[in-house]
Amino acid sequence: MPAEVPALDDPSLYINRELSWLEFNRRVLEEAQDPTVPLLERVKFLAIFSSNLDEFFMVRVGGLRQKVEAGLTRGTGGDRMPPAEVLARVGDTVRELVADQYRCLQGLLPGLADEGVVIRYQRELTDAHRKTLRRLFHADFFPVLTPLAVDPGHPFPHLLNKSLNLAVLLRRPGDDNPLMAVVQVPGALSRFVQLDPLVSPATTAVFLPLETVIRLHLGDLFPGMELLGTAAFRVTRDSEFELDEDVEDIMRAIEENVKQRRRGEAVRLEIEADAPPEVEQFLMQSLDLTPADITRCPGLLDLTGLFQVYGLPGFGELRDPPMVPVPVPAFVNAPSPWAVIRTRDVLAHHPYESFKPVVDFIEAAADDDRVLAIKQTLYRTSSDSPIVRALQRAADRGKQVTAVIELKARLDEERNILWAKALEKSGVHVVYGFVGLKTHCKVALVVRRDEDNTLRRYVHLGTGNYNPQTARIYTDVGFFTARPDFADDVTLLFNHLTGYAEPPQYKKLVVAPSRMMAFMVERIDRETANKQAGKPARVRAKVNGLLEPKVVMALYRAGQAGVQVDIVCRGVCGLRPGVPGVSESIRVTSVVDRFLEHSRIFYFENAGDPEVYIGSADWMDRNLVRRVEVVFPVEQADLKARLIDEVLTLSEKDTVKAWQLLPDGRYERVKPADGKPGLRSQHRYLALAAESEKRLTAQPQEPPPTPDGPKLARRARGKRG
Repeated sequence: MPAEVPALDDPSLYINRELSWLEFNRRVLEEAQDPTVPLLERVKFLAIFSSNLDEFFMVRVGGLRQKVEAGLTRGTGGDRMPPAEVLARVGDTVRELVADQYRCLQGLLPGLADEGVVIRYQRELTDAHRKTLRRLFHADFFPVLTPLAVDPGHPFPHLLNKSLNLAVLLRRPGDDNPLMAVVQVPGALSRFVQLDPLVSPATTAVFLPLETVIRLHLGDLFPGMELLGTAAFRVTRDSEFELDEDVEDIMRAIEENVKQRRRGEAVRLEIEADAPPEVEQFLMQSLDLTPADITRCPGLLDLTGLFQVYGLPGFGELRDPPMVPVPVPAFVNAPSPWAVIRTRDVLAHHPYESFKPVVDFIEAAADDDRVLAIKQTLYRTSSDSPIVRALQRAADRGKQVTAVIELKARLDEERNILWAKALEKSGVHVVYGFVGLKTHCKVALVVRRDEDNTLRRYVHLGTGNYNPQTARIYTDVGFFTARPDFADDVTLLFNHLTGYAEPPQYKKLVVAPSRMMAFMVERIDRETANKQAGKPARVRAKVNGLLEPKVVMALYRAGQAGVQVDIVCRGVCGLRPGVPGVSESIRVTSVVDRFLEHSRIFYFENAGDPEVYIGSADWMDRNLVRRVEVVFPVEQADLKARLIDEVLTLSEKDTVKAWQLLPDGRYERVKPADGKPGLRSQHRYLALAAESEKRLTAQPQEPPPTPDGPKLARRARGKRG
């Protein structure tokens, strides 16, 4: 007799968010463990794993602890797992992952040393090393260090979030009572000291952990004391905060919360596995932690410092081949972005195709006397952003410039506050969005009086941030258009963001939180109805996360009707595929490779007339309910075909870097069929980009035709010449 099918809101049908996220980070760690990945790239993935885990503890674990301390017993999300149970399972999983991480590091070190990249420990130092380090310590480190006694007259110091420290156990000569002190390893200094090539062969890069240099010279920091033992340790603090809905000054409130973050409650203590027991007990009590909050590390602490090793100049054979983004074909040889965009929609697939047209779009708008106004959202951008500089320049030139800056972009609040202040000084109208919502959409609007005296609006929409640095390592899709229906919608969107207005009715854009949840559920339910009516039906999606129970239930209804559902979900996924009677026709995979998969694409078969949408939103409750997000249709036939046949299909067919989600929440690597070569989607995208560049080189393009007639086209060619 077949098993009874559970109700679609049954918690057993949902995977816990935190546990799913840890499975994602396990896949990151797998890249560090993969022997086919070049050695320094494996080092990079170890650093990424550690950085991810830091943020996880700062945000997710901190929030869980708050719920447990508040006495909450009912979990949120579709799985409804109690916070205390989640916290316990997180602890078990993290200990397992950290043990794997250190085994991986120990396995990498001999191979790195064979190639000339050496991380040396104290026991391996020669007399020449020690002599050099003593000079270096007194010249560069000793003046920066502050030994901190801990006794009744000196309370335990407040240690900064993610700071690396040395606990020192010592005593006065002739006194049996042990004393405790702390030395903070300065965060302003590099994680590793690179030894002078006069000491080590010039063909070798030798790195020494900074805390090792300090350990060697603790006697200089505590003269006359007897050293009994030391232990390196690191504290992670709760960094989550919520703003009061009634806050009057959002910037001031966020500045205050960011300051408090540095002093948030400790949620994790990382400590060397061989630390003296009395040191571990002392730290645990001083930080008000339990044994479950301690991670014992059998080696070097703070592996985010391995980014320094990865950034070592040279050693190209230990890295992925360098990748230079190719030009976006439509913009090659064009006299201006306007000449291109007003004739046709343009799609760019980053990082395979250059992000430069996006920067050029804003810079051209800043410098073009015919441009009257620029409006743009900024969620995250680079530390030295050419886009921000262009907006400042545009304001200096007297243009109307509006920037909607999201001050609540997690862990980027300080940078965004600085940008907001700098833009305001330049005369840019800076808007901070809504207190209860994050403005996460990626939208830019340029208003230009063209050469034919027509006032036109040029639009850029994207799936990723306006950040030229991350655009080289995140896969995203950008879209340019001058179509009036899109321009009307974007104009209404900015008016809604900057003024007082009810959410408008849009022609093309689908905007959260007002409409997107209902839209996604309606589109999935339409595929279910089409399948039941015998019409072509299919759902395909590429997202970073899938958690929203209403969307999951809609997908389950589609699965029960037999709709083929293919989801490429990089990160957390709350849906269980392959459950009999519920999700047997649903397949979920995750691609983890050289570039961070970041684009969001949605495909609905629509009875044989497919619809394709792209945008900034994932299928997460935060995106659909608590953020301003935008997705939009791509309707131009060639661009739609490219999204379907290239981006979606290749991601779905990856058999080298893809992992398939199993019903129990585990992932297994996808393998090619017997006798078939593996398909690595990101390598195929690189190959497609190279083929495009070859065609451009072989056949130089003329500027695209303009709608303004031969006279304007001749004028444009004359300017270019």
